[in-house]
Amino acid sequence: MPVDICSQQINFSSISGTTDTSLSLNSLSLTSALPPTDPDHHAHAHNNSNTHNMNKLCRQVSIESPGPGAKNCVFNFFVPIEDTPALGARIRIVCAGACYRRRDRSNSITSMSSVSSELSDYCPSINSISSPAHQGIREGSFFPGFEVAGVIESLGSEITEANNRGLRIGQRVIVYPFDETPAGYAELLVVPDLKHVVPIPDSLPMEVAAMLPTGALLAMNAVFKAQAVVTQILSQRAATEPQRKCKILIVGTGGLALWAVRIASYHFASTGADNVDITVASLRDEGFRLATEIKNVSVVQWNECLYEPQLIERTKDVCGGAVDVVIDFGTTSRSLHRSMHCLSKGGVVLISDEVAEKLLPKFSRLSSEYQQDIIPISNGTAEQLAELVELVANKKIEPPPHSVFPCEQAAEVIQKLCNSEIPGRAILRFHDIE
Repeated sequence: MPVDICSQQINFSSISGTTDTSLSLNSLSLTSALPPTDPDHHAHAHNNSNTHNMNKLCRQVSIESPGPGAKNCVFNFFVPIEDTPALGARIRIVCAGACYRRRDRSNSITSMSSVSSELSDYCPSINSISSPAHQGIREGSFFPGFEVAGVIESLGSEITEANNRGLRIGQRVIVYPFDETPAGYAELLVVPDLKHVVPIPDSLPMEVAAMLPTGALLAMNAVFKAQAVVTQILSQRAATEPQRKCKILIVGTGGLALWAVRIASYHFASTGADNVDITVASLRDEGFRLATEIKNVSVVQWNECLYEPQLIERTKDVCGGAVDVVIDFGTTSRSLHRSMHCLSKGGVVLISDEVAEKLLPKFSRLSSEYQQDIIPISNGTAEQLAELVELVANKKIEPPPHSVFPCEQAAEVIQKLCNSEIPGRAILRFHDIE
């Protein structure tokens, strides 16, 4: 288990003008760098958690894109952790899912699965701005840690039975991503308002819960939007083509797509929509295998060695013709262009809003020509996240494959993710409480 460093008092005056506190995980392990634990002081700190003290340090791991002359992109350093907000909570992180946030889009949060193309899509040029944490060394494209599960360490001084939303110290929770979510994997996370904290039952493993707040939630919101489109299409066809099925194509086999196909399969079955066919367009061999394990779902492999007309024809053959709705998590212009050619006139393509700003201007003309709509999908709501927790905890929706690693292995994990050596999702464990 990682050593608890959060209650250690540090004399900043003894630190002689050092501005770069980053440490490469390849050359220095996290545990070897930690100060010893003082149990008595730790207990005292808990009893006085509401006093103002910014001298507490918290271990943080930052995953960033390589800069000029440096190959490592995983760093371990210590950051001050603020006191528990009066109306908020402080969460001790147990597990964190690999995810990142685009630096140029503050609200853009995305799961990161073992798809190297997804990573390369977001690697900036070496001329990009440097990260504030590592001046002149890294540009922070991947600030991970927005998918977290843990336990409530403390509640704010103004939290009472009347406004605690049923939350208590020691309760297992996940955090709904909010605009000011601190960047980076860290042992502690300060949440300003309890509305961002979602309780999880004991039956839900922490490593599974950590996958829910971004990737799974975005996939769920996309499926809900697809349901609205499908309902409208079936209503329009009811009089003339009541037996005609509505076809949905889900593009991609990273964490987003694997969650989407599982949620869609359950959602449409539970709503009695037996006139909906779901097909997955797999972007790699491993994804093809994973997708074929899902019942009542067709799979087509988008082999990039083939010409575009061949891939489009193959997709339409598997789908039984042009599709009505595409949920495209491919993130590239090529993927969206192909999706639109597989879509029927008047169809709808759903894309994550993080790529919409980049792709919509390029495809507005084609969208108008084909009479198709491209709709950006944002992350879901905290209420949807609570619903998702219940569905996964009750095993109505099975999570995608995932692997759990100690946080000390962050550098190795990221290397494996970039090489597509980890199937499904990667989860880092900070503490072992189970």
